[in-house]
Amino acid sequence: MIDFVRCALEFGDIGKLRLGLTGGIGSGKTQVANLLAVWGATVIDTDLIAHALTVPRGAAIEPIRAAFGPLVIDGTGALDRASMRERVFADPGERQRLESILHPLIGEEAARQAARAQGLYVVFVVPLLVESGRWLDRIDRLCVVDCDEATQIARVGRRSGIPGETVRRILAAQATRAQRLALADDVIVNDATTSIEDLERQVLVLHKAWCNLAGSVPKPNAVHSFGVGQ
Repeated sequence: MIDFVRCALEFGDIGKLRLGLTGGIGSGKTQVANLLAVWGATVIDTDLIAHALTVPRGAAIEPIRAAFGPLVIDGTGALDRASMRERVFADPGERQRLESILHPLIGEEAARQAARAQGLYVVFVVPLLVESGRWLDRIDRLCVVDCDEATQIARVGRRSGIPGETVRRILAAQATRAQRLALADDVIVNDATTSIEDLERQVLVLHKAWCNLAGSVPKPNAVHSFGVGQ
């Protein structure tokens, strides 16, 4: 989880509505974020920041190598995500050690992106937003993309080839649906019965509401499909 107090990340008054977007793995956060970006929001995705930090020559690679050894770095010089995933889910101490490296770097980059945001409002996409606790003090509203566990497991398997048992372990380390929904200001349903059109309609209604709260003018109502399962 990303502790932005610990990272010394202070959003303060950035002059824009600050929306937190979260949901369990395979719920469809990226799909929703893509729509919002097309319609004029500034999207800051902490997963994308983390990925950029762990590609070959990324800022986190050498600290990770020093902390965990060379076996977690693949032949290209990037983080071996499968190896690291197994390691951190087997040992909470290892996960905390990885977080102590990544979170300050993620925080610095998120702060830079927020400072130069030009969109109608700012969307912080944080997979473990509810789990982090203090994130709630850094946003004005929380939107949860809600999905049942069976659909999440199936989507992640199709998308990434991760075995169902591994996905269940990831889900077990995340907040429950009930915990997320209890804190949500807004909810987007994206389960197995949700069509692309249904999803876009839900997101567009909320986008207009968030623009109103932000005092911004929403973009035209054209919608764009991005494929289910992001």
